Amino acid sequence: MKEKRQVLIIDDHPLFREGIKTIISRNGRFEVIDEAGTGREGFEKASQLKPDVVLLDISLPDETGMEVARKIRHHLPHTRIMILSMHSKIDYIVEAFQSGATGYVIKESAAERLAQALEAVASGEYFLDSSISHEVIAKLMNSPVKEAKVSDAGYGKLTSREQEIMRMLAEGASKGQIAEQLCISVKTVENHRANIMRKLDIHSAMELVRYAARLGLIDVDLWKE
Repeated sequence: MKEKRQVLIIDDHPLFREGIKTIISRNGRFEVIDEAGTGREGFEKASQLKPDVVLLDISLPDETGMEVARKIRHHLPHTRIMILSMHSKIDYIVEAFQSGATGYVIKESAAERLAQALEAVASGEYFLDSSISHEVIAKLMNSPVKEAKVSDAGYGKLTSREQEIMRMLAEGASKGQIAEQLCISVKTVENHRANIMRKLDIHSAMELVRYAARLGLIDVDLWKE
């Protein structure tokens, strides 16, 4: 008999986790091996158990599901990640897939779509909840394609890691958040930041934001309320 695929649930609502476990228990091909209510606890359990699939909420009390997804993708490349969220906005969906998720299901649809989503994600396929697919496609069709405008000589002096950290700093990420996402120490982030500022002859965070916006590296709308 074929072994069941193992599932870890990371969600801060105990009642919702119970509901998901009930749904999965009806499927003979999957089993829930553990659950967690915070991002930190979820990542620790994922690292220990190495599940086939992680069901992950975006809104967690200590860190975002996107941050957890990036860490799991980095440390457990064979574990598939599926987002279960109440959010259906295109921005959340795009960031989820960019963070390493291969499936996205709205919580309201879980009862009817979770089994199908698990089958797809566990098989290495992508799954997008059909209740939001039309909205996503429409948004993408109406979104102009942004072309890279990076041509500054100073930017070219940065290493690939420095360029990555520069963008994250310009987008407002803290040194601690960057260290967490890239799995490096805060001290290393500080050293990279110092090198970036020196190479670009920039002396403040706002100057860095203006520089990144001028090159088209960040979306200036991120800084609007």
